[in-house]
Amino acid sequence: MASKLWEKNVQVDHDVERYTVGRDREMDLYLAPYDVLGSMAHITMLQSIGLLTAEELDTLTAELRNIYDEIEHGRFTIEEGVEDVHSQVELMLTRRLGDMGKKIHSGRSRNDQVLVDLRLFIRSKIEEVVVAMTRLFKTLQAQSERYSQVLMPGYTHLQVAMPSSFGLWFGAYAESLADDLTVMRAAYDIANRNPLGSAAGYGSSFPLDREMTTRLLGFASPDYNVVYAQMGRGKTERIVAQAIAGVAATISKLAFDACLFNSQNFGFLRLADKFTTGSSIMPHKKNPDVFELTRAKCNRLQALPGEITLITNNLPSGYFRDLQLIKESFLPAFDEIIDILAMVDAMIGQITVNENILDDNRYDLMFSVEEVNRLTQGGMPFRDAYKKVGLDIEAGRFRPVKQVAHTHIGSIGNLCNREIETLYRRELDRFDFDTYHNAFDKLLGRKQ
Repeated sequence: MASKLWEKNVQVDHDVERYTVGRDREMDLYLAPYDVLGSMAHITMLQSIGLLTAEELDTLTAELRNIYDEIEHGRFTIEEGVEDVHSQVELMLTRRLGDMGKKIHSGRSRNDQVLVDLRLFIRSKIEEVVVAMTRLFKTLQAQSERYSQVLMPGYTHLQVAMPSSFGLWFGAYAESLADDLTVMRAAYDIANRNPLGSAAGYGSSFPLDREMTTRLLGFASPDYNVVYAQMGRGKTERIVAQAIAGVAATISKLAFDACLFNSQNFGFLRLADKFTTGSSIMPHKKNPDVFELTRAKCNRLQALPGEITLITNNLPSGYFRDLQLIKESFLPAFDEIIDILAMVDAMIGQITVNENILDDNRYDLMFSVEEVNRLTQGGMPFRDAYKKVGLDIEAGRFRPVKQVAHTHIGSIGNLCNREIETLYRRELDRFDFDTYHNAFDKLLGRKQ
């Protein structure tokens, strides 16, 4: 069994080890490639300050690249008895290179190792989320344009209220994603800072070049204060979880609408058959199970910031083992929201819209406001027009005119989809993914 990095002469009780390690070995597989990248940057810096020779740096870098390749090809595991990914990587280097492998930990702690791993992981995963959000945004925009002229009832208090349109409905969720992207970009900016070199939260007596590792890893800046760098553990995850929860809230509402509008009592749209399931006893049923599961998954993601808050809200400054538990819910959340976005994009792209909803006279009264406005434009005071139409409805004399002429910004006749796209694109362009991609390529020897 491998010894612990911190172990001296006394071995830890097996039950205590099982309890404290928990699911860390499983969770740390998410972080493995980023741990290797962080180590590459760190040893490059160590050589620059004289703690490694040029030959040692070349040898260690080559072996770390080999380990990275093993991770990429699914051949990397964290062995039984090894606490975490940091220990596994150092153990592999020591087995292959002897005492040279033990030198990579100079000037750092597992505390700043996991911090930098998390930041690198978050940054890459946010990019994947943004790509998935953008695909769905484009699909919503396309459907909004496609069905821009198809009217549907709008509701308040779940009562038929006023005319809406599928152009408005699809477009509303596109604009919601634009706001979600703004929050996601802010979360990205917070994660895009380098904690490496903060060690256990109090820095190091080695003359570490933290600007160098910041540059090598493609971060926008360091976390300057080493105590705050450690305080960022949990806080960063909570902020990023809030950004994920914002996207999830948008999708959850969309899923609820889709389930409602797909039901027979509404009949506004029809989901593609492959996104529905049948009943074991009712042969006519086509249940919107995929959207229902989407709604539940999104609601679960919206609980994540609260879970992180409850783990961290009574901790003082400094590191505490409590923070380890955040990984178990936080790390898989990215794959969950990416999967949700991909599935919803597929469903929205294949929705069939009922273009004859307004043939049903149950929706006639939603044109009452249009009639009030028409009379007001003809010179009748608004309150008199409101009363007249109300009395006509009560007397059964109201006859709707089922055409609308809304022209103001963001209305049925002026969807502003181009402006919404500009809003989205402005935030999208503020992400700087190329900087970290170029940095990673250089560390891995893929670009000179």
